[in-house]
Amino acid sequence: MAKVVADRSVRSVPRLFYGWYVVIGGMGIQALQGALLNSSYGTYTAVLQRSFGWSRTALSGGYSLQQLTQGVIGPLEGFLIDRFGARAVMRVGIVIFGIGFLLFSRFNSLLTFYASLTVIAVGVSLGGFVPLSATIVNWFIRRRSSAMGLMSTGMGIGGFLAPVIAWSLIAHGWRATAFASGVIVIVAGLPLTQIMRSNPEPYGYLPDGGPLEAAGAARVAGGTMGSAGAAVQDRSGDFTVGEAVHTSAFWLISFGHASALLVVSAVNVHLVSHLQQRLGYSLTRAAFFVAMITTFSMVGQIGGGYLGDRVSKRALAVGCMLMHATALLLLAYATVLWMVVAFAVLHGLAWGVRGPQMQAIRADYFGRSAYGKIYGVSLPIVTLGTVGGPMVAGIMADTFGNYESGFTILAVLSAAGAIFWLLLRKPVLPQRAAAPSG
Repeated sequence: MAKVVADRSVRSVPRLFYGWYVVIGGMGIQALQGALLNSSYGTYTAVLQRSFGWSRTALSGGYSLQQLTQGVIGPLEGFLIDRFGARAVMRVGIVIFGIGFLLFSRFNSLLTFYASLTVIAVGVSLGGFVPLSATIVNWFIRRRSSAMGLMSTGMGIGGFLAPVIAWSLIAHGWRATAFASGVIVIVAGLPLTQIMRSNPEPYGYLPDGGPLEAAGAARVAGGTMGSAGAAVQDRSGDFTVGEAVHTSAFWLISFGHASALLVVSAVNVHLVSHLQQRLGYSLTRAAFFVAMITTFSMVGQIGGGYLGDRVSKRALAVGCMLMHATALLLLAYATVLWMVVAFAVLHGLAWGVRGPQMQAIRADYFGRSAYGKIYGVSLPIVTLGTVGGPMVAGIMADTFGNYESGFTILAVLSAAGAIFWLLLRKPVLPQRAAAPSG
């Protein structure tokens, strides 16, 4: 009976394919994480450095620990998503995410700082991008990049609030801001998880829209189904986890993704501190450039989603890697305003255009049957970028007193990461043993 009710609730508004409601719900969850954590961590870092006197390496370690935690639980998370469904996993994750912020508001030592970030990391991972992307790739095939790009704009929408978080940190303090963030995550996040549905078929739809019954009728009548219908009816071309990890494509995508995140993670943690130190910007002025980056990332996500459904995702990834590297060099040696603006534009566009391709190309190459597990197994590799970027920049800044050397190293590594995408080719499914007859 519960399933029938769910079916009716999903199909009660026929004018808009329910997959787009899933995208909108994902945007909301990404906006929460973007506003309260991703775009604000660097601002927290600047405030905490003054409050506790901790080194940049120590503060970078907090971010890296958070990312490492997400990478470590990635394989388990992929299993849980494929086993219990994204919605159930996300409910638990949102609650843990909120509790993590409440604990963060009470820490008073480096150890408890790290502990609270670990709890936040578990919540963000279970309640965030991994289950969202696993859901999106199931609801869309032909428009997969567009859907991923639109969902990802939620992170950019949240980034618009970075100056508000900076204001709150100054006006009310970091403890009150963190506590309020935890409450907002739970109160706003749990209703958004209710929108999630793992697959369209149980609700009478094919990926990209259209009734499942129509596809069945066409087959019975001897007609032909569209590409989406064919993909749903026959998943024999989908890779298992074991088959995927034995392809070069799995490793090239994983290391290519990690290379890009070297720059993204370093900027997330150190941008505000670098602008304050090198150019003397105030906290709120530096936070403005966080919002600027997210603005252009949104433009890139929408445009990149459109392009990814029409041109080579590999070519887009190569171009974005070079843009990331150029942007970081501009930031490292910025002496005037136009260099910072150029950095924000290039980095934001590269981040936005590249992001949807990372998830869509995995589903394009390996199918959607085991997408959650395949993505989860790749996360420990991807995490090398999110952990390494902030640590390299932080250690070099503590050693030399500035971010120039660290940012230069990361820019070179990011540019070199384009090689992974240049070498990438779509894998061929290995021949499987025939099932025994009788």
